[in-house]
Parts: sequence; C-alpha cells; structure tokens
Amino acid sequence: MGTVPPVCDFGWKAVDATLPGVDGEAHRIFDHAGPNGLVVAFICNHCPYVKAVVKRIVRDAEDLKAHGVGFVAINSNDAGSHPEDSFPRMQEFAAAHRFSFPYLHDEDQSVARAYGAACTPDFFGFNGRLGLQYRGRLDASRKEHDQPGLRRDLYEAMTLVARTGEGPREQVASIGCSIKWK
Repeated sequence: MGTVPPVCDFGWKAVDATLPGVDGEAHRIFDHAGPNGLVVAFICNHCPYVKAVVKRIVRDAEDLKAHGVGFVAINSNDAGSHPEDSFPRMQEFAAAHRFSFPYLHDEDQSVARAYGAACTPDFFGFNGRLGLQYRGRLDASRKEHDQPGLRRDLYEAMTLVARTGEGPREQVASIGCSIKWK
C-alpha cells in the first residue's frame, strides 16, 4: 500500500543543506535553484513507484530548465535495510537513467526530516523566493509505466509557478513507498 504525503503548505520555506552527489561532489541544495524556482524530489532506487516514472522525472526536470526552474533529487532511505538504495547503487541508477540533475544522498536522513518527506516520490516545488507552491504528484500514473497522454501535474504546476510565483490551489498528492527510516 502506498504512502500519501500531506497537502501543500503554501509559503513554507525550503531548507538548505549540503549533501554528497553521485558525481562525487558536495552539492548545496539552494545552488541548484533557478531564477523562477526549484523542485526538490525525494526518490530512491528500489521503489516501484519511482521506477515507473523515472523517465518522466528526467524529462520534466530537463523541460523545466527552460522555465528557469532547477531540480535536485534526494535519496534518504536507509541503505542498511534496503541495500538497493546504497550510494554505489544510486550512482548506477543515475547513470542508467541519464540524470541531468544532482542526485544527492541524505544518509543521516536529516534533510528528509526537515522537509517532512513521506514517500518516494515526494515532490516539493518552490518559487523563486523558495516558498513552497506545489506538493503533489508527477502525474496520474502511480505504478504504471509509460502511459500515454497523462497530464503532467508537476510540470504544469511548476511552469505556473515560474510565470506567476504561485502554484495551483488544487493539487493531487503524490503516492509512493514510505521513506525507509533508520
């Protein structure tokens, strides 16, 4: 059964942190914000919900660049209980799916706790002032792969945020595997 995060807390301020990336570099989350916003996505390698949508996550992150919206993904899962979510496996996952954005490791889970992340995937969309404007789903697919014609909820919300600074008032929560806490 999937876990559903709470609805958007409009205006809540993003939390900054510096985390190791799969590229071997340390990344400060706020350094990846675009002039019009930032998406912070909590994902992992093993979750069937993430596996089903990872191609569309990569597509939407790339498409949002043109709108001045940055993107980072964070894996906060306990790799002790879920070895597929280990840092070396994160590197393989990012390479296999050609991530064009930082994939960061939150080993002590402090960033996930600061954000109140609930599941994978869990998307936080911030405006240019780093106030939360979207906490919803990527699209309606859930665990289904490559469904044609789906509305691009995250992409549409963040292009609205890029234009107006405000997200849609109606949002559908994401659903996914719970964060694997230590």
